Amino acid sequence: MGEITARKRKLIFINILIACIATTMMSTALTTALPPIISELQISATTGQWLSSGYSLGMGIMIPITAFLLTRFRTVRLYETSLLVFIVGLILCIIARGFPMLMFGRILQACANGVLTAMGQVVLLSIYPEEEKGSVMGLYGLSVGAAPVLAPTLTGILIDHFNWRIIFVLPLVIMIIAFVFAKMSFYDILPVQKKPFDYISFILCILTFGGITFGLGNIGANGLFDSSVFVPLVIGLIAGAFFVKRQLGESDPFLNLRVFSNRQFTLSVIGSITLFFVTMATTLILPMYFQNMKGYSATVSGLSMLPGSVVLAVVSPFAGKIYDRIGMKKILMVASISMLISNIGMCFVQMSTPNMVVVLLNVLRQFSVGLLLMTFVAWGTDKLPGHQVTDGTVLITSLRTIAGSLGMSITVGIMTQISDLTRTFSEVFTIQGLEGAFVFLTLAALVLVFVAVVVMRNRRNGLQDN
Repeated sequence: MGEITARKRKLIFINILIACIATTMMSTALTTALPPIISELQISATTGQWLSSGYSLGMGIMIPITAFLLTRFRTVRLYETSLLVFIVGLILCIIARGFPMLMFGRILQACANGVLTAMGQVVLLSIYPEEEKGSVMGLYGLSVGAAPVLAPTLTGILIDHFNWRIIFVLPLVIMIIAFVFAKMSFYDILPVQKKPFDYISFILCILTFGGITFGLGNIGANGLFDSSVFVPLVIGLIAGAFFVKRQLGESDPFLNLRVFSNRQFTLSVIGSITLFFVTMATTLILPMYFQNMKGYSATVSGLSMLPGSVVLAVVSPFAGKIYDRIGMKKILMVASISMLISNIGMCFVQMSTPNMVVVLLNVLRQFSVGLLLMTFVAWGTDKLPGHQVTDGTVLITSLRTIAGSLGMSITVGIMTQISDLTRTFSEVFTIQGLEGAFVFLTLAALVLVFVAVVVMRNRRNGLQDN
């Protein structure tokens, strides 16, 4: 594989950053695009929602499998193949004349995104020295943090001026550039092992993450005890129990769950899934507030999210340097309190509340996300042995993705159910539904504060803050 020089590291970093900006944008790009898609393809809203929930399903399945793929296939081959799969998925969505082809294209994008997201973090953590990891992961947070939040803004503007298919054209251009750049700059980074493929674990992994994600994706529309929710959830949980038992019993497991024996890593996972739970739920319901409740256009709704996206983009690159300098305990305390305040503020929003108040509360929330998004990954994997970094990174990424899906599903479900009880004939969602959703998210944000308090006691419990 050869020595990874500073120049090689920079080229690899730039390539990963370009690709991840395009892939992560597509995870939320359809937030404001579903109405015109549903209208043109003449499908129901329930069917149309699968373009988003199916994306989460594909990512939820592929991310944990990436740990095996990274050890089985050459880095360059796996990376370039994933780029090509994503490009094919985008092309299918652009030329689709019906829902099946559009859905298939979204699934291809999700599977490639799952691999690229986890792979990018593992590669960066593997090629950079310890003293630079925090800064690098902070810069990387621009793609996995700012892009999904910025995507609804860009999508809203494009849809109001062009056809919805344009939202797949921009990332297609970016991904083609990334593929050409990868041919010139990417190297084989990770060692390859000719270990056999564990088909039983693979199937259990699909049933676990697929069942849980599929079930959670239906909660908002059908309720917890509907068969479309209950059955896949039960299957996922049972398969998950067998999956955990099998992994802990294997000397060379498909996914090394023993990393949870590291308390620092476990706390970082709890913090990461809580952060994504709250963030992704907010990303989904704020456009509903501006568009469905206040009647603004997709452009206005998207622009209202823009200040928070800008703050996230500005803070993320510096978060790693702040982490390197002051450690995790202080940065986590500031960020968790900011997140809590922003959610408490949204609990008191009314129809007459000035839009600027909501915008500023979202800015405070995205400030927290910028501080924590990638520092959780750097801090959580910092004390893991080298051979466990891949498993740890994949686990954090996978679980926070599923947590984001859970946050969207449950929060929209709460918002819908409260709105059903309080709406008038002409209303779709009510302010009471919005307030109820943010009361729930405030309770979830308290988990971040709890983790911060535990980290603040690091000397007593043996944790290291940097």
